[in-house]
Amino acid sequence: MAVQIRKLDSSAPDFKKTLDALLAFEAETDDAIESSVAKILAEVKKRGDAAVLEYTNRFDRIPNGGAASMAAFDVGQAELDEALAALPEAQRAALQVAAERIRVFHERQKQELNGFTFTEADGTVLGQRVTPLDRVGIYVPGGKATYPSSVLMNAIPAKVAGVQEIVMVVPTPDGLKNQMVLAAAAIAGVDRVITIGGAQAVGALAYGTETIPAVDKIVGPGNAYVAAAKRRVFGTVGIDMIAGPSEILVLCDGTTDPDWVAMDLFSQAEHDELAQSILLCPDADYIAQVEASIHKLLPGMTRRETIITSLGDRGALVKVRDMEEACEIANTIAAEHLEISAEEPLKWADQIRHAGAMFLGRFSSESLGDYCCGPNHVLPTSRTARFSSPLGVYDFQKRSSIIQVSEAGAQTLGKIAAELAYGEGLQAHARSAELRIKS
Repeated sequence: MAVQIRKLDSSAPDFKKTLDALLAFEAETDDAIESSVAKILAEVKKRGDAAVLEYTNRFDRIPNGGAASMAAFDVGQAELDEALAALPEAQRAALQVAAERIRVFHERQKQELNGFTFTEADGTVLGQRVTPLDRVGIYVPGGKATYPSSVLMNAIPAKVAGVQEIVMVVPTPDGLKNQMVLAAAAIAGVDRVITIGGAQAVGALAYGTETIPAVDKIVGPGNAYVAAAKRRVFGTVGIDMIAGPSEILVLCDGTTDPDWVAMDLFSQAEHDELAQSILLCPDADYIAQVEASIHKLLPGMTRRETIITSLGDRGALVKVRDMEEACEIANTIAAEHLEISAEEPLKWADQIRHAGAMFLGRFSSESLGDYCCGPNHVLPTSRTARFSSPLGVYDFQKRSSIIQVSEAGAQTLGKIAAELAYGEGLQAHARSAELRIKS
């Protein structure tokens, strides 16, 4: 089966309309999923551990008649350490090097907990204090999709931020535990691992149960039930984001091996059928070479059916006027992953305002960023890079304002505040400020 990837030209009169239609993605709200998630969350909030135990035994097909208590789902530190020790040496080393690189990068994001203060002429002190969240929940997919890299990317920034306790939940359908995921938890310093998943796990983290403490924020990817649950508990707890399908946008000047670019497009298309892979290039002949590479390399891909659907439904090879226009279009797309595969990548990077992560130069494949470069791979999707950022240390810290008004400062500020408060019709606000003014 051959892939049919659309070819567009930015000079076509209907290009903008066609591009907008290609980019459009709204996660469909499945009424059945929403109804099911609402019921599960309500039951977890009401019945706690009993509901979590019931749903986990049912949905994850826990063997031997299911677990008798929540204690069966806890993974002790010894088991995590054993999983790490039992990994093949190459896998263990890869995880450890990736973890160290992620840690070193995120250390540079850390804001000093002392924050800042400054003193005004009248002695009033103003400032900001930075504090870490107390407890964070990390959701890690299980079953068909297992992502030890996501354990590192979510847990390590939280540790660097100073979070006191990290609780990780990961489903284990049929009771099967992924040893690499457990090993990653050991390396990242996760404090507690519980083998539950789905909406019931999100509910347990958000509301707390008899054995699972409520957290301040839930991060990490999941299926449609997990995403729906995260939307519903937002406000009770913080969440990182509701991630859409994975995306890659490649800006190429025609100087990179076309096989490399084709494989980079595959690297996102293989995630799932809704993933999006787009190439922008001013060279029509080069675009034809990339298309030829796509057809040549596709038969060797183990996930070729997924790639075919993804590229056919949401992919595109776009002929642009020049690299300047490619940058303009890139800012409109605001892709999760942006590769600038060109002779002068920094020149074009200076023109980019919106991207989750930028990969500069032909040797910077997006896949390296997924695993071991250091910057976080939890990135904004569906054009949200226009206003949001990669997951980082700052997501696990919060800021409190410091206001210490001196007696002299109250004489000036009190009059200003009272004037504004009376203007808003809030008498008590005004009087509160005026009482501190010397008569």
